[in-house]
Amino acid sequence: MAWLPDDFVHPVHVPLPGGAHHLRPIREADTPLDYPAVMGSRERLWSIFGPAWGWPVATMTYEEDRVDLLRHEKEIAAHQSFNYALLDAGETALLGCVYIDPPEKAGADGEIAWWVVDDLVGGEVERALDELVPQWIAAAWPFKNPRFLGHDITWEDWLALADHS
Repeated sequence: MAWLPDDFVHPVHVPLPGGAHHLRPIREADTPLDYPAVMGSRERLWSIFGPAWGWPVATMTYEEDRVDLLRHEKEIAAHQSFNYALLDAGETALLGCVYIDPPEKAGADGEIAWWVVDDLVGGEVERALDELVPQWIAAAWPFKNPRFLGHDITWEDWLALADHS
């Protein structure tokens, strides 16, 4: 069974309410924006994603990030998984990411996770993203039972689930 329908077209620009920020598929060329965003929030991101994904490691280099973003770009083109960058209107700052992946664990047909940089935690942009993502997934993606990691299930509970067969 395919993860997504063959004719599915992924969104390429998703505005956040207010118009000052948007989501778009991440690219290798975003490394100059991604690396400082990730490493500037690394400790908090590790506390969220480390146990499940082993990311981001404290020793991640710029080149390792570039290679990772190239992998994401290729996976997006192949519709294997998706990483959307949260950017300001001029795309001068990467402020977070949204991941849309095939299910690793049983009970869902897509797994979605997201983050913002430390400076935006608890603020208006994070609240807008938290509100937008489930609505966007429901409206634009073909999932019947998406799972929102860290939102509708804790990471700890997710790790305890049976693997998707």
